[in-house]
Amino acid sequence: MKLISWNVNGIRASYKKGALEKIFKENADIIGIQETKSTPDQLNDEIKAPSGYISYFDSSKERKGYSGVAVYTKIKPEEVHYGLGKDEYDIEGRCLTVCFKDFAFVTAYFPNGGRDEEHFQFKLRYYDMFLKHVKKLEKKYGKVIFCGDLNVAHNEIDLARPKENSNQIGFLPIERAWVDRVEEAGFVDSFRTLHPKKIKYSWWDQKTRSRERNVGWRIDYFFVNKPLQKNIKHADILDDFLGSDHAPVVLDIKI
Repeated sequence: MKLISWNVNGIRASYKKGALEKIFKENADIIGIQETKSTPDQLNDEIKAPSGYISYFDSSKERKGYSGVAVYTKIKPEEVHYGLGKDEYDIEGRCLTVCFKDFAFVTAYFPNGGRDEEHFQFKLRYYDMFLKHVKKLEKKYGKVIFCGDLNVAHNEIDLARPKENSNQIGFLPIERAWVDRVEEAGFVDSFRTLHPKKIKYSWWDQKTRSRERNVGWRIDYFFVNKPLQKNIKHADILDDFLGSDHAPVVLDIKI
């Protein structure tokens, strides 16, 4: 099964650039999208109903043009869950869960946390709530895959300038420790599992044109729980795929 996760930084902008059509041509079975920055009523049929896919959207409830996630799947799910089950975390449309007979798939756009201290504390609470969510899914479905823009680089290998960013949000010890907790809870970083020493990034700062110099961060992930670890066939970052400040992340796995 081929899976793709991609922060499109605006799904309508991605569509206009032709990048959305291009990602569908990758022929993935399931595609998790983050930062749609739209509601379904703002989207045309080519975005909402591409050939061969069923689509689901979770959008920001109050702030237009902000956040939002989507799932495109060739396989009809048995259940679909919007958010984490609590208004505080769900008002911004950050999480979408599609559940199949044999596994659960989650796409999420985690808070950046850089606006102010209150927003940073919200990010930390969101992390905790999300981990509880996927652990509950594991109890019910056994196999769990979650993907998305986690807005944190886990280790020094995951960003180009770790020393310069050691005190920056996105690479703070408390954020990185949460990823440690995810792994301790039985989830595996698919890319790092297959490529323990490989340097590849998934996000570059547009303001500084850092993509041209490959001064990036790896903040987009596919995690699977331990029962699926042995089934990982291929994991990669399509860092030459344009259309957003993020690159799509790919996972091939046997379910």
